[in-house]
Amino acid sequence: DKSTMRLYKYLKASRLITRRTVTNKAFDIVFVTVNGKPARASYEAKEGDQIALRFGVRTITVEVLSVQETLRQNEAAALYRQIQ
Repeated sequence: DKSTMRLYKYLKASRLITRRTVTNKAFDIVFVTVNGKPARASYEAKEGDQIALRFGVRTITVEVLSVQETLRQNEAAALYRQIQ
């Protein structure tokens, strides 16, 4: 059974978005998609998901490699692989 984590928590744990207030705003204005569909903060992220984050004109797309809640900052990048 694959482990899952709420998307807002995953984004914080992976350091893709570092502040919770920024994370909440991103969901309010649909800057976050998972597997090509707009995602809510409560979405359960799992291995293999493709998450796209739009920051102004720049979009970052990552594939979820691992779901872990507690990591040191220097290990956070191991949770995902950047696609674009």
